[in-house]
Amino acid sequence: LQYLEDLYRPFRPKRHTRAMDAREKGLQPLADLILQQPLDGDRDEFALPYLNAEVASVDDAYRGAGDIVAEIVSDDPAVRGDLRRLARQRGQLNVSVLDEAKDAKGVYRIYYSYFNGLNELRPHQILAINRGEREGVLKVELAISEAESLGILGQHYPADHGSVLDDDLIEARKDAYRRLLFPSIFRELRRDLADLADTHAIDVFTTNLRSLLLQPPMRDQTVLGIDPGFRTGCKIAVVDKTGKVLATETFYPDRNSAVAKQTLQNLVKKFSVTVIAIGNGTASRETETFVANWISETGMPVQYTIVSEAGASVYSASPLARAEMPDLDVSLRGAVSIARRLQDPLAELVKIDPQAIGVGLYQHDVDQKKLSQALDVVVKSTVNTVGADLNTASPALLKHISGVGPKMAERIVAYRDAEGEFITRQALTRVPGCGKKTFQQAAGFLKINSGESPLDSTPIHPESYAVAEAVLDLMGLSLASANLQAEIARLRREMNLDELAAMLGTGRPTLVDILDALARPGRDPREDLTGPILRSDVLTMEDISPGMQLKGTVRNVVDFGAFVDIGVKHNGLIHISRMGQGYVSNPHDKVAVGDVVEVEVVEVDAVRGRISLELIE
Repeated sequence: LQYLEDLYRPFRPKRHTRAMDAREKGLQPLADLILQQPLDGDRDEFALPYLNAEVASVDDAYRGAGDIVAEIVSDDPAVRGDLRRLARQRGQLNVSVLDEAKDAKGVYRIYYSYFNGLNELRPHQILAINRGEREGVLKVELAISEAESLGILGQHYPADHGSVLDDDLIEARKDAYRRLLFPSIFRELRRDLADLADTHAIDVFTTNLRSLLLQPPMRDQTVLGIDPGFRTGCKIAVVDKTGKVLATETFYPDRNSAVAKQTLQNLVKKFSVTVIAIGNGTASRETETFVANWISETGMPVQYTIVSEAGASVYSASPLARAEMPDLDVSLRGAVSIARRLQDPLAELVKIDPQAIGVGLYQHDVDQKKLSQALDVVVKSTVNTVGADLNTASPALLKHISGVGPKMAERIVAYRDAEGEFITRQALTRVPGCGKKTFQQAAGFLKINSGESPLDSTPIHPESYAVAEAVLDLMGLSLASANLQAEIARLRREMNLDELAAMLGTGRPTLVDILDALARPGRDPREDLTGPILRSDVLTMEDISPGMQLKGTVRNVVDFGAFVDIGVKHNGLIHISRMGQGYVSNPHDKVAVGDVVEVEVVEVDAVRGRISLELIE
């Protein structure tokens, strides 16, 4: 593709160039003569025919002809290709500080005097350097051997030292390289590096987002969500097991601790709260300390956990939040979202623009359109992997189901509100606008947990119910049979699945999917993952020291490691070099967002708020 672009380059519309100006003055034949390198003749006499009112002297003539030659050399696909290869293989990016005053926090300090080969730069380094350059902190230059580069031009456009025009060609080559080729190739390489880093950053974001969305739900819990805050107080929301808001409140633990503790105790007792979810934003650790001390003082049978509140403020002010909670102040909606995120992360997080969730790497610096498209694919894929309860799912969740979309999601919920719960998947066809195609695409991803057909609670599509029932009949079992999983395993061992599929009139892949679904009827694929860490006490930076072994939750995974919440104010970093024995090329091979991991404290820097960790395998 790059070669095709190079071929098209001379014909691409461009702004007026010096070569164009020279051609308009009739100097193309003189440029051709320079390229031909004649062995006979007089240099001045070659130029005389082109002198006129616009070309006043021999020097002017050769200057203009040289501009034409320089552009010809610069536009040559072979030249550009060879220079590009040289730069990629042996070029070096040199970074220096341009204005240290613009980097008050020293974010880019490691790049103040930095150099590295273009082919050795890591995506996160490229993104950091580009951001530092945009902010006016860093200066970025390309270092490449000019002698080698000019040698390449000489190979393609050799000068004949017996020609009177050899110096003119040599000078034109230098001009082509310094004025046209080097800046152009540098821009191309920077753009290619940025594209590479963008693609990688988007991959990191999508991987982390998928892991976050697949966090296991904490079902059957009455949750008290706290959106921490100092100036405006901590916002509290209690939600029941279905996510319904039972109560909201605001307390000020820093102003009146006794009143705040009593408020907390009253709510926990009144609604039999079992878990407290604390948002991880500003004042999170102070709020955590307050809650932990209260639990210790009262002995209340309740635990707490820290929940990511990324995007909660965006959601709280959104039209969707206003529609869901019209009677609640915007400041209290965030606490509701935090509580519900613990109960069912996927159902709540799909309400938020994925770009606001913040589990990426320089996500605000990458191509936002590409990022949005990639994240939408991840959300849709994850929702369809998990499926949705047709009788409880919100429009925000339903719209991601294959074949549904926003309008149909609203119609499904409106029909459910008007007619009552769906008792069969087939009833979905009664929803206005839900035709055969929509049903065919969506039915397998929409579950009914207490309907007429037990198969409606599985990911088996209604079109395959007959095959599923035939398999159950063959084993003499039902979905409720206690030994169903063991019998399916035995069937897989003892029967030829190709022959069984042929006997049942289906394909082997479909049969395998049916057996997988029957072995785990009604199971949520997220249930196999480790749930959040519940705590009743709190740690401070002073409590931890090198050598301590702790459990923590992975909050973000980036190129150079993973950030882990170990229960103190600052997340610790497991550097990629401390992720196990041997070489680790990608942190995602070791951990994922939401993983509960065991770590050992390597170093604690209380002044800078940094904790170095090592993964215990």
